[in-house]
Amino acid sequence: MGPFRTLYLDMNSFFASVEQQLDPSLRGRPVAITAMEKPVGICVAASYEAKAFGVRTGTPVQEARRLCPGLAFRPSRHRLYVCFNLKIADVLDRHAELERIRSVDEFQLGLSGDATSLEGATRLVSVLKVAVAREVGPCLRFSAGIGPNHLLAKIAGKLEKPNGFQWLSPENMPDRLAHLALDDLPGISRAMKARLELAGIRDVPSLCRLDPRHARAIWRSVEGERFVRALQGEPIPLMRTKRGGFGNSKVLAPEFRDPRAAYLVSRWLVEKAVARLRRDGRVAAVFSLYIARMGAHSLRQDMTCAASQDGLRVTCANFLTMRPDPVHDLVLMNPPFSGTHWMRHVRHAFDFLKPGGTLRAILPASAEVNETQAHEKFRAWAECHGPGWRGLWRDLPPESFAEVGTNIATVILTLHKPAA
Repeated sequence: MGPFRTLYLDMNSFFASVEQQLDPSLRGRPVAITAMEKPVGICVAASYEAKAFGVRTGTPVQEARRLCPGLAFRPSRHRLYVCFNLKIADVLDRHAELERIRSVDEFQLGLSGDATSLEGATRLVSVLKVAVAREVGPCLRFSAGIGPNHLLAKIAGKLEKPNGFQWLSPENMPDRLAHLALDDLPGISRAMKARLELAGIRDVPSLCRLDPRHARAIWRSVEGERFVRALQGEPIPLMRTKRGGFGNSKVLAPEFRDPRAAYLVSRWLVEKAVARLRRDGRVAAVFSLYIARMGAHSLRQDMTCAASQDGLRVTCANFLTMRPDPVHDLVLMNPPFSGTHWMRHVRHAFDFLKPGGTLRAILPASAEVNETQAHEKFRAWAECHGPGWRGLWRDLPPESFAEVGTNIATVILTLHKPAA
């Protein structure tokens, strides 16, 4: 039995590689992935061809254009990348023991038998590289690292990119990492680096030689002791993490940056987070809102949720058979898109508003443009209750609901009931 227990795989420029795999015209070209389909914002990923020009994650789009005039931009398609992640995971699990999918582009595998030796692990990595290229696509490459535990395997997997393979063990530690800064190690933040330097730990070799009990005191947690013991090569298992919350975020396109439009996007983000919260059988204890403004200070506001706020009244019934009770200030709805059923739902929901109330409905984009008699009749009715024709409709970002399987274009319809 050899000294290695964990194999860590880190996909190389994963988002950009997926786009290059699907579009052969992008292969060999510099590619950047952006958060939106607009000539603004930042790059969230870049191919190695783009990185050669200095384009990195976080590079502003305009700066990226200046650094690399021939750069091809593609909008981020997270659902697509998750699908590729699952395809790769299936390949890996058929050739080795897949222990964890660490993220959308990172995998952790367990080593056993011959693969615990350096020679055996080297052969396994070669087999996996060939299998992923053959079964998922030749553009999908990864860097691999092996170690006696998950931490050293992860660090090793980031030492040689792209398409590399490295190993770490007490045999080549700490010299193999002497060139790294403390905060190059996963789990060492700038704040933790400052705390370590205050304790006289200024480089990786010094951290490796640290007494684990001293590390517990510096971290003010047992995690410090676990981290140093893992760095020293001990077989420290990866602890199961406990979820602390559910959240969603989105970079706003220019047309959604005015307060009213941003509010609607924020409602959508809250609904997505709440859906995940409920699927996990939980209720909210704290609600937090974070807004990052360009060229200004960021804003954050936290609110404790009172127990009574979990006591919503839920009615399960055929909505169209419910008797309207016009006492509501606001109705938010997402009616069925099939055919023209949404027309009856919107008209019925409008009757639940009290005078002066507002209705907002997420509808298929065809509601605004189709020219059938039914659509034209509905729009004529809606014009009588809207803030002017152009104020009635607002386009939502493309693929707004792709995460739940709805890929059609959508709009928000806003109606106002006249005050008494």
